[in-house]
Amino acid sequence: MSETSATETARILSEALPFLQRYDDQVVVVKYGGHAMVDPELSRKFARDMVMLKLCGIHPVVVHGGGPQINRLLDKLQVKSEFREGLRVTDKETMEVVEMVLAGSINKSIVGLIQSAGGRAVGISGKDGNLLMTERFTKTKVNAETGQTETIDFGYVGEPHRVNTEILQTIIHSDAIPVIAPVGVGMDGESYNVNADTAAGAIAMALHAKRLLLLTDVAGVLDKNKELIHELTLAGIPKLIAEGTITGGMIPKIESCVSVVESGVEGVIILDGRVPHSVLLELFTPHGVGTRVSRSGV
Repeated sequence: MSETSATETARILSEALPFLQRYDDQVVVVKYGGHAMVDPELSRKFARDMVMLKLCGIHPVVVHGGGPQINRLLDKLQVKSEFREGLRVTDKETMEVVEMVLAGSINKSIVGLIQSAGGRAVGISGKDGNLLMTERFTKTKVNAETGQTETIDFGYVGEPHRVNTEILQTIIHSDAIPVIAPVGVGMDGESYNVNADTAAGAIAMALHAKRLLLLTDVAGVLDKNKELIHELTLAGIPKLIAEGTITGGMIPKIESCVSVVESGVEGVIILDGRVPHSVLLELFTPHGVGTRVSRSGV
């Protein structure tokens, strides 16, 4: 190694050391989805980054989505989807496809990538060890004509009501990386499709994670000048929603982040999974690359 490259390496390690100390022996939950999961090169880099975290003494827990892959197989099988209130109704036939794709091909592909990168990974679904105990998700609305409240049933769509972390603790302390498909199990033994963001949040809360990172296909939350907002505090979020800075589909995502932070997770970050090594950049650089939601900007 040349004197110049040795000096540069020492500088990088010196800058990263405080961040390594901050996350030493801490759990970091990563919701993996979007473009980062379908682009082959980004997928390989993501796997290497997870191995790097584990080698640095951090405990990554990966929770993945799979919407595009599910849609492709449903189309191929000519299974038509029904939507209510903008959400897919998951009937028995659709749920079989969802479970096959999430707990099967996608999950094992991610496990394979991590192991090809030199790590150890264990792929499970939320059904294994009763990890994600779920209740059937319903939504209420008021009928505009009758004024009566109606309950909308979305079929085999679930919300976590209990997270049993024993199986995760076993995997984490065996020096392997858990890779979790968001398929939950109900008290009736049936499988339920759980939103990956929701599943990741519930798991982060149950594990008392240091960070929850949500990989998306957007840079994060933008201000009215389309500039990235690096920090959002709980106290400042209502004003940003009221003035229209946080709008549309970002509102429920931010509200979900708030719930996770209020539960004790130090910070939730919405970051752009299209940026190579975005997880490492977020954790190991002073300003990160996404929008962090925290109690006080810590």
